[in-house]
Formats: sequence, structure tokens, C-alpha cells
Amino acid sequence: MYNLVTTARLPVDTRNKLLALSRIKGKTKSDIIKESLDMYYEREENEISSYFLGEPFFGRYGSGEKDRATTYKSHIKQKLSVRLG
Repeated sequence: MYNLVTTARLPVDTRNKLLALSRIKGKTKSDIIKESLDMYYEREENEISSYFLGEPFFGRYGSGEKDRATTYKSHIKQKLSVRLG
């Protein structure tokens, strides 16, 4: 996997905090930024709704029956009666 370079403009105080943290932790600025972004992504990922994640798939695979959502109970009863019959 290739590492790509990305440039970000930081306010002076944020840059100074990053430099200080880098010295204290003995880590590179890049490592601290990568860890921070990973934590941010993880936190944001937990807040994304299930609907948003599934939206690209809605309606993609259909049964061809337009009333399926309203007639599902009768379909279930019919299948059960065949199995139990």
C-alpha cells in the first residue's frame, strides 16, 4: 500500500499542541494525525444511520410484487398452511 502526502493548514495553536504532543509521546506528527483520524472515523461511523448505509441497496432487488409490503401477512399464512397442511 502506498502512503500519499496530504497537506493541511493548521492554526498556530493547534500546530504547537501537535508539536508538543509529538515530543511528549515520542511519536511523529504523522502518527498522531493518523491515530486521531482513525478515532474520528470510528466515532462518526457509529453515528451513521442504518438507513443511510442501506440506501444504495433499497429497491435494487425486488420481488416484482408492488404490494408485497402490505400483503406480507397473507403470504406468510399461505406458506404456513401449505407446510402444516
